[in-house]
Amino acid sequence: MNLKPLFYMILGAFLVLFSCDDTDSSVSTKFPDEQNMASDEWDDDADWALEKRRHRYEKVTVMTWNVYVGTDVDKVLAAQNPDEIPVLVAEAFALLQQTNFAERADFMAKEIARKKPHLIGLQEISKILLQSPGDAHLGNPVQATDVYQDFLEIFMAALHHHRQHYSMAGIIQNTDVEVPMLVSVDPLAFDDVRLIDYDVVLVRNGVEYSNVVTANYNARLPISTFGIDILRGYVAVDAKICGNDYRFVSTHLESDYDPIQLAQASELIGYLQTETKPVILVGDFNSNAALDEATYQFISENDFVETWPLNHGWNHQNPDGFTAPHDPDLRNTDIHLAERIDLVFFRPEMQSNGELLIKSRVIGDEYRERTRSKMWPSDHAGVAVKLAIPYKRH
Repeated sequence: MNLKPLFYMILGAFLVLFSCDDTDSSVSTKFPDEQNMASDEWDDDADWALEKRRHRYEKVTVMTWNVYVGTDVDKVLAAQNPDEIPVLVAEAFALLQQTNFAERADFMAKEIARKKPHLIGLQEISKILLQSPGDAHLGNPVQATDVYQDFLEIFMAALHHHRQHYSMAGIIQNTDVEVPMLVSVDPLAFDDVRLIDYDVVLVRNGVEYSNVVTANYNARLPISTFGIDILRGYVAVDAKICGNDYRFVSTHLESDYDPIQLAQASELIGYLQTETKPVILVGDFNSNAALDEATYQFISENDFVETWPLNHGWNHQNPDGFTAPHDPDLRNTDIHLAERIDLVFFRPEMQSNGELLIKSRVIGDEYRERTRSKMWPSDHAGVAVKLAIPYKRH
């Protein structure tokens, strides 16, 4: 009897079964501190066992995290008196130094090592540049070019340190602002601080991606004191996971100004309206899902479904999935998250072949989820979502 056909049939079935597992053998090494971290339901798919027997399924894991510039930029932008700005900037810069992005990025990289998302949307990936002496108080004839911190470079180095292999698939530059910073009263002296804001999509090695689109919204918040508009935008990529195509989109919408925020959401939904692939939409929407605020409601009415309310079979310490805010210094000892604004949506066609099983996890809402020096990793908690997309067995 020729057993070769049977052997190859079994081998093929084995490869199909395991090729869609979210475990990446190339990044399996764990550091001692990662081994000692408390496990949670994320790592246990036992509650999906019955569904696994009834369906063939693919598992897609995504993450969104507003990593936080590290200081209260809004306090500076709210200044009405230009003479106050250099002092406010000095205070903001001191806080940025204290919130140590390298330490926070290390924590986030460890969480990525645990969750192993295929796709990651990051907001507030910042680049800080300095100029000394500064000239912003003289009209800023020369822009600052000395890089003080490049968050993307720091973040990618942290991922590499923890043996996580990701590529930057797309990046959108948002606001670029340069301001004077008081460095001395006698003699009076100023440096310049320049902040460039970016949003980024990272793709895990082994995931094919293409058709990268980035754009800033036409709807923008004007800041008259600084003579600038606050730019927001999105990054969209096609990703092939387990042989299936998805459109993955990450965005950061305006905060606190509902008409502008809603206009940005309208632009985004308009862009996605003709998309035929299943869409996964993530980001910091600044619209509280727990209160069904206007922008959240608008996105939901346009056929997008938020994943958190569909969370599969967990007992949550944070049942509402709140993600913000922690204090600007990230040292608050009480947890007072009160808004669910960091969200993951999908379009219903993803569940057309059966029940879509979802596990969502807020990261940075428990005391054990702080850095070595007891800082919260960001003023926003991150969100990781595992979607099991089943196909009926015949």
